[in-house]
Formats: sequence, structure tokens, C-alpha cells
Amino acid sequence: MDILFQQFFNLDIMSKALPLILEGLKTTLLICLVVIPLGILGGILVAVGSMAKSAVARRALALAVDLMRALPPLVLLILIYSGLPFLGLRLSPLAAVSIAFFLNNAAYYGEVIRAGIESVPNGQWEAARSTGLRADQTFVWVVLPQALRNVLPDLISNTVEVVKLTSLASVVSLQEMLYSADMARSLTFNNSPVVLAAIIYFVMLWPVVRIVSRLENASAK
Repeated sequence: MDILFQQFFNLDIMSKALPLILEGLKTTLLICLVVIPLGILGGILVAVGSMAKSAVARRALALAVDLMRALPPLVLLILIYSGLPFLGLRLSPLAAVSIAFFLNNAAYYGEVIRAGIESVPNGQWEAARSTGLRADQTFVWVVLPQALRNVLPDLISNTVEVVKLTSLASVVSLQEMLYSADMARSLTFNNSPVVLAAIIYFVMLWPVVRIVSRLENASAK
């Protein structure tokens, strides 16, 4: 048992690795600050595009969304980071991660938001238009807020997945939190830094998970 604690819960090694892991945490939060807002904005655009009058446009968009959802984010990240240089475009690790995660999450956010828009009764559209609002104003000020509220638990759940997804950035040597913890592990030959990173992830995400559970329970009543 003592060997187990020394290998996974060594407080001395954790304290020494903490500054390095906190530096990685800054990068993790930076990725989230870039990817989450862009993903939600992209999701709104995808949801709006799914309502296009052109059947060809809708099918093309549906195909693109299916492709982004079917491709593992890790594969998408490697393709963008390693493939684009062959086309003469070399991206920084942060840019490659941001683009890959944006494409992946915009597809998921888009499906969630589309479901939210479809949940808003047609009467809301008609009532807003009867007050003199244009179609775009009706969507932005009346329909979209209701749609986002209706699917809020799903949006938050997807956001939690985005935070966990940032750990994949280590593949392109972007020094996010897991990458930093793994560096400390390789230097100390001890798994305690990785456990410390896991604890930080838990502390960040557990309150959000509890909020999602409460929202889901409230909507089920």
C-alpha cells in the first residue's frame, strides 16, 4: 500500500510539479476560451444553415456535419497540423488545435441548437412577426434565446466535453495541463503529477456536472 501511495499520491512530487502543471492549466483555459465561444457561434450558423430553403445547401451542410462528427477529433487534429504544411500552410500548435476543435464542436453544438430551435413553437415566430419584427429580428431576439434555454443542459454537457478534449492538444506538443503533467511524470518517474492533473480536472468540472444534473432533473419535472 505504501508503494501505491508513493507512486500515485506522493505529495512532495505533487508540490514540485504544481507550478509546471499550473502553467499547462493556463494553456488549457486559453484553448477553452477560444474554442467554446467559436464552437457555439459556429453551431448557431450550422443550425441556421440547416433551415436553408435550398435542399442542395441543406444536404451539403448535413454531409459536412456528419463528417465532422464521424471523424475522431484526434484524427482531425493530426490531419490539420500535419497535412496542411503539404499545401504550403503551416499552423502553430494552438491554431491547429483551435481549428480542429472548432470544426468538431461546431458540428455538435449545431445539432443541439437545431433541436432547440425546432422545439420553439411556430406560434412564437408568428406572434413576434405580428409585432412588426423582421424574420432575422424574430430569430435573434425571440426564437434563439428560447432555443438555447431549452437545450441548456445539452450545451453545458458538450462544453464539459470540450474541456476534456483539450488533453488531445498534447499530441501536437501544445503544453496544456496533461502535457505538463506527463512531462513531470517522465522527469520524476512517478505518476503523482498525472494524478494531480486529474484532481484539478475534477475540481474544475465536478460543479459543472452537478449543475447539468440539476438542470436535467428540473426539465424532466
